[in-house]
Amino acid sequence: MVEVTVLLSIGRHPASGRARRAPLDAQALEMALRLVEAGVARGVHAIHAGDPADPTLRDYLGMGLERLEVLETAPGVDPVPALIQRLRATAPAIILAGAVAESGEDSGMVPYLVAQALERPLVPDIVALEFSGDGVDLTQALPRGGRRLVSAGPSLVATLHGSAPAARQSAFARARRGVIDVRPSGGLETIGDAFLTECAARPWRARPKLMAVRRGGSALDRMKAATETRSGQGRVMIQPSPEEAAAAIYDSLAMSAWSNRE
Repeated sequence: MVEVTVLLSIGRHPASGRARRAPLDAQALEMALRLVEAGVARGVHAIHAGDPADPTLRDYLGMGLERLEVLETAPGVDPVPALIQRLRATAPAIILAGAVAESGEDSGMVPYLVAQALERPLVPDIVALEFSGDGVDLTQALPRGGRRLVSAGPSLVATLHGSAPAARQSAFARARRGVIDVRPSGGLETIGDAFLTECAARPWRARPKLMAVRRGGSALDRMKAATETRSGQGRVMIQPSPEEAAAAIYDSLAMSAWSNRE
């Protein structure tokens, strides 16, 4: 049986801004736990690079993890070097992660950088994973609900799609019993994120909406609007002479015939 490693991050609710478990990372952990429950994986090794005192990490432990390893890094520090160093030391067969995080840069590049450094193939947007002989069969999500079966070797990195099986609820008792193992980042805690250091952070504000430009339409539409008789604006004739009545009828018929052209 193989060892499965899951990369976990701290999410942020899009409406309230409160910290929470990242949904895609939780789905990756759910897939790893199902592999263990099915007896095809030896165990789950969960890794997070960040603050070990963050209470949100307990939500992952509540899903059934006995231990969660945290590579202690300072805020704003690039987590990729610490993750690569630790993954090289453990050398797991399968590395699972969410397709994109909910905090930080949200670039979705961490799994790709890890796969490049470890010289492993990366299969994105998977919804299912099964072991077949000496390899792995992965079901990949495609646009418009399509699915594709991908076969790969036993050593790979895969990211989870949002249509993968939903993560189970976090149990309070399990979250309390779980253990967080703190590990120093191996002298890499001073490597800052070059991209974030060059960016200027500012509060988001709504942009003003552009005014809608009303179009005049065709020349015929403009003439109809100027000449047609609207409801309640007709001319009332009381005891007209035969000549006046005939002229009014002729004008009405002529206007109706002109409006109904085309």
